[in-house]
Amino acid sequence: MPVNRRAHHTDKFSSQDFIVRRGQPWEMVIFCNRSLESDDDLNFIVSTGPQPSESARTKAVFPVSGRSTGGWNATLKANNDNNLIVAIASPVNAPIGWYTMNIEISSNGRVSSQKLGTFILLFNPWLQADDVFMSNNAEREEYVEEDSGIIYVGSTNRIGMVGWNFGQFEEDILSISLSILDRSLNFRRDPATDVARRNDPKYVCRVLSAMINGNDDSGVLSGNWSGNYTGGLDPRTWNGSVEILKNWKKSGFKPVRYGQCWVFAGTLNTVLRCLGVPSRVITNFNSAHDTDRNLSVDVYYDPMGNPLEKGSDSVWNFHVWNEGWFVRTDLGPSYNGWQVLDATPQERSQGVFQCGPASVNAIREGDVDKNFDMIFIFAEVNADRITWIYNSRNGSQKQNSLDTYSIGKYISTKAVGSNSRLDVTDKYKYPEGSSEERQVHQKALSKLKPNATFGPTSVRDLAGEEGAPSISGRFKVTGVLAVGKEVSLALILKNLTSDRKTVTVNMTAWTIVYNGTLVHEVWKDSATITLDPEEEIQHPVKIPYSRYDRYLKADNMIRTTAICKVTDEAEVLVERDVILDNPTLTLEVLEQAQVQKPVIVQMLFSNPLDEPVRDCVLMVEGSGLLRGNLKIDVPALRPKEKSRIRFEILPTRSGIKQLVADFSCNKFPAIKAMLSIEVAE
Repeated sequence: MPVNRRAHHTDKFSSQDFIVRRGQPWEMVIFCNRSLESDDDLNFIVSTGPQPSESARTKAVFPVSGRSTGGWNATLKANNDNNLIVAIASPVNAPIGWYTMNIEISSNGRVSSQKLGTFILLFNPWLQADDVFMSNNAEREEYVEEDSGIIYVGSTNRIGMVGWNFGQFEEDILSISLSILDRSLNFRRDPATDVARRNDPKYVCRVLSAMINGNDDSGVLSGNWSGNYTGGLDPRTWNGSVEILKNWKKSGFKPVRYGQCWVFAGTLNTVLRCLGVPSRVITNFNSAHDTDRNLSVDVYYDPMGNPLEKGSDSVWNFHVWNEGWFVRTDLGPSYNGWQVLDATPQERSQGVFQCGPASVNAIREGDVDKNFDMIFIFAEVNADRITWIYNSRNGSQKQNSLDTYSIGKYISTKAVGSNSRLDVTDKYKYPEGSSEERQVHQKALSKLKPNATFGPTSVRDLAGEEGAPSISGRFKVTGVLAVGKEVSLALILKNLTSDRKTVTVNMTAWTIVYNGTLVHEVWKDSATITLDPEEEIQHPVKIPYSRYDRYLKADNMIRTTAICKVTDEAEVLVERDVILDNPTLTLEVLEQAQVQKPVIVQMLFSNPLDEPVRDCVLMVEGSGLLRGNLKIDVPALRPKEKSRIRFEILPTRSGIKQLVADFSCNKFPAIKAMLSIEVAE
């Protein structure tokens, strides 16, 4: 009945299944082959999972009495001839998932039973008694019902964004989301207990964080950060979760290749919203990956300025995870609200690649002894960064700097109801440099188990041996940063003393993947520079396109490093990651969009290079705008040639919808565009 769908906020699902939310009554009409007598007894039986039992609350038997005992109940609304109208309500803490419903009629000692059908029960963020209840209507609309969004990427000095099609209401996505739960390790080990625990969003969300990556359980996505994506798709080319989830099902549930953090987070966000857990995608810039649980990350360079992949700690330019909204009955009310969930496989937790839920409030207060995975997530936003210079000739390493403020910057999510960026850093930590922030860091360190291993030094005994450096350095961008152009920077060195200084400088540039994986050295240079007292000079750095062309990844990132040495003093390390802009991909609608009326969209692209580009493919998708995705082969482009491609979409729902596009070719692995389209009724 459409009235149920509207009342239960399930009318956006394109599936024809009967979908309701827990704790809230729904009505159904039962057609009988005779009219009911007064001595007929009616019982309903609902059950979920392969081994339903009343003791596990995965099965309930209840009469038509209208009495609620906190469990399931049924009320007779009308009895006309042979038709009964009955209202059914589930308890507010019933397990979510597929249910079967039977009816039993006993009359004169004879019992006949009939299967009425199946239905899907979801979490209910509209109902105050539900663990996932969200009171603010605008937030609920964004975090449960919005089926497209924006994910922030890039680096601290260049925050970029990609559009993402969540598509949680698209055909088959709900049934795939539920089948993710049925393929988890927990379900395979003990289906009865697993299904009974699906009443608890904490449990469901933790299982999903394990299942969106394919590491232990042939989950949804296979991660790859190597820069080589043969045998699958470059993670940058995905436009949304729908194709990923459908591909996973189509392949017989083999992990889809390949994902990186925003792909894992975008996909988890789809499944959470689909099942009724309010959720959002969060990006943390300069995200620490602390492997030895000491709240500091160690980063290494050699004396020539080459970054080294030594030690297992790393700092990612950005890292993307999710927040789900629910109460923490296990921790107490001050930990309710947003909970971090991370499906990107980084570290094992209880033997499995899963992460969270971790209360954002607990992270801010340094309560790293609370469940789940608090130490790891606290470090991601608040570790100290220690830089070492490692000399492989004699195996010596020297601490170069300790930095307590650069990790965990501009923690961002899409704002409610608009495409602007909302900065939520203050929800994760006190302001950098404040006494509260250092106190929380100390509190977190002191809560770490006494047997936690500390790195080469603990934060308490870090003092520079050689005193303050006599020079300072930084990289400045002096030209346009664009793929196909020369990268033009300047190393600015300043003498901080009143003595003359001679500086030896070793510089390198590497193409990298956003998580710091080194791809290839593309440039190096050395110089000896003399600085007069308090003098500042600019030393030019030019990296031609021909040097980086073959080694640039879809991240478009180049890491430049300079190690500057004044005789008998500690080295000064200068580093900057630059992100090169792709050429623009423009999308425009050529007429007013209307429901069920085909509309033409035009794509414009211009090849900026002095060489041809080939193997061009345009991929387009958008929930409510076209079914599935559109793949268009685009003819090769001569140097500087413009391309104009027109294609047709067919909007199925009114309102503001988001079209997302990816243009890939041999020289540009993933150029993104998005377009908001207002669809009239």
